Amino acid sequence: MKHIVVAITGASGSIYGLRLTEELLRAGCRVTLLFSRAGRDVLRYEMGLEWEGTTRERKALIRAYFGAGQQLEHYGEDDLFAPIASGSAAPDAVVIAPCSMGTAGRLAAGLGSNLIERAADVVLKEGRDLLLVPRETPFNVIHLENLLRLARAGARIIPAMPAFYHRPQTLADLVDFVVGKVLDPLKLPHRLFPRWGEEEGGA
Repeated sequence: MKHIVVAITGASGSIYGLRLTEELLRAGCRVTLLFSRAGRDVLRYEMGLEWEGTTRERKALIRAYFGAGQQLEHYGEDDLFAPIASGSAAPDAVVIAPCSMGTAGRLAAGLGSNLIERAADVVLKEGRDLLLVPRETPFNVIHLENLLRLARAGARIIPAMPAFYHRPQTLADLVDFVVGKVLDPLKLPHRLFPRWGEEEGGA
């Protein structure tokens, strides 16, 4: 059973992290869901979810939302004693969706001041998968240089840029396209969007 950390930071687009978590749970993965403080603020503003209180209270709210049990874990942003903060208990992958430019900058500088940053640093140093879903436009030179530095360190950069060749009909179709692009490098099968050529009878 793969163990995937999903982190939601303070960029717009918290729906990506929520939808990804749904699909990972459906695929039978263990999921640890993390939020930055700004990520919780954006989640409240964009999705109307009030996941506040103690870590234990938040965990209960999160598990109820996803209809999940122990397969879904949650730790506070400052809990550097969580297992995922150690290389000896490194997850298979960390996905930051959405990834704010502030988070990307701190990761590019090698900082690990909270659990999200530390978990990302752990998977990089252990040679495991770090996937970042930046949701910012336009990028300035500093953003691009930070993302390039992370890519050179081994991170996969998957911008929240949905395609339109599959003729999306709803907002959910656009979100699912991006989530599917995250699932692909994790080698998790999905049917969130048709592959190029499928509608014409291709693979």
